[in-house]
Amino acid sequence: MVGLELINLDNVTFQLKEKHNFEWLTDIGEVFIVFAEQDSGNVSFGIEKDGIKKFVKYAGAKTKEYTGRPEDAVARLKDSIPIYEGLQHKHLIKLLSHFEVEKGYVLVFEWFEGECLHPHWSFPSPHKYTHPDSPFYRFKQLPIEHRLASFKSIVEFHLYVEKNNYVAVDFYDGSILYDFRNNITKICDIDLYKKKPFVNSMGRLWGSSRFMSPEEYELGANIDERTNVFNMGAIAFGLFGGELDRSISKWDAGEELYQVAIKAVKLDRMER
Repeated sequence: MVGLELINLDNVTFQLKEKHNFEWLTDIGEVFIVFAEQDSGNVSFGIEKDGIKKFVKYAGAKTKEYTGRPEDAVARLKDSIPIYEGLQHKHLIKLLSHFEVEKGYVLVFEWFEGECLHPHWSFPSPHKYTHPDSPFYRFKQLPIEHRLASFKSIVEFHLYVEKNNYVAVDFYDGSILYDFRNNITKICDIDLYKKKPFVNSMGRLWGSSRFMSPEEYELGANIDERTNVFNMGAIAFGLFGGELDRSISKWDAGEELYQVAIKAVKLDRMER
């Protein structure tokens, strides 16, 4: 692609829109994987030092898929720190530290041996849904008991979000990590969650349209617990059903739970 810079770090290579200094990474450890395809303006790394792995999220570089200003990505990443600190939970990846570097900001998390259920960089649609190696496809082949346990983890965390007076913004299957060996689910990437009361000041909010409620498109709308309910219902249809095809014929988790999920995704918020 024209105008892209190839960046080499330890054993990984990736592309940015321009050169960037990552020397600060060497103090943290050796890079073994990079996630540079996000449209958030962040680039993330798996780092290992003395046998301990960590996940490092960085804003400040001009990433390939991001169309905004790096300083806005830095501001959003900094704003996420009190969210991770305020919503610490066993089902959320743990923030260990954060610090400023020359041109950006760094968050360091505990590493979790999970796979992202929306790995758009390695399994773009339709391969996400059909390829036998796709984490989403493999998740859908799991026994229903494992998938229900995973969803329970997601709901437990969001009950905690609700209890702490937050709303989930931009929560989608790309925020779900699943450890297939140990059947453990963790949530990542809650950077845009908002403290209530929160009013939609953007029109279309950040997020995947597959999981967004009508009010997340409506300027001036309240984003609240009923929005969270819609989001959880839409996630349920992703994990147990046909995603946007919400017919019972595509649903794996029984009639009773189907009725709960279909009520959660009512377009009229007062019916949820």
